[in-house]
Amino acid sequence: MPMHGKHALVTGGARGIGAAIAHALLAQGATITLLGRQESALIDAVAALKNGAQTSNIAYVCADVSERASVDQAFALAAQRFGRIDILINNAGQAASAPFGAIDDAHWQQMLGVNLSGTFYCTQAVLPAMLAAGWGRIVNVASTAGLAGYAYVAAYCAAKHGVIGLTRALAQEVAAKGVTVNAVCPGYTETDMLRQTVANIAAKTGRSEQQARESLAAANPQQRIVQPEEVAHAVVFLCQPGSDATNGQAIEVGAQ
Repeated sequence: MPMHGKHALVTGGARGIGAAIAHALLAQGATITLLGRQESALIDAVAALKNGAQTSNIAYVCADVSERASVDQAFALAAQRFGRIDILINNAGQAASAPFGAIDDAHWQQMLGVNLSGTFYCTQAVLPAMLAAGWGRIVNVASTAGLAGYAYVAAYCAAKHGVIGLTRALAQEVAAKGVTVNAVCPGYTETDMLRQTVANIAAKTGRSEQQARESLAAANPQQRIVQPEEVAHAVVFLCQPGSDATNGQAIEVGAQ
């Protein structure tokens, strides 16, 4: 159990990629805190992780990552319960599409708030304790949209490009201090976000949802949709004690 004694906090941990990451880290021995906005979904996710076992090393906290005060309060509660946060997975995110000319201030601020500012606030909440301990792992779940441009999601692409830039800059600052900062960039992955995208494509183009899914799958080199567990495998590698020399990377999963 290489992560025994390590406390991992996963934002957006109630479903999809976040839930898969939490499950994979738990299997490595980590203590898990899930963070999200919907308490009912978090309760269900904790129950699924426990899977009937009597264990006290899994809990949740509620927060909106786009609000610093909410983040600080939730992270303080998580640290009070399980001790210093050793591993932070910045997974919470949202995507919304619109032609560039139709992007208003609310759309722009929402995409930057959740995807970029949320990563910033959560990272600032854990970094001092990691530096004091001389060990920490921060993994930002970005997207291939952080490495390339996609039509009709300019605000989302801008936010995810910002996450990659933040990852690389902070990695340089902490490289000699025992803390690594990396990003994982999934291609189209089987999540609620993908299902919403499929529905939007079908509604706007007249194609069936199956045809829409196939068009997205074709954008991945494997010609299929990535599974959340495949993203989780990459994240686990970056969190293990032997990954010290991997820092400032943006690792693509299901893309090229």
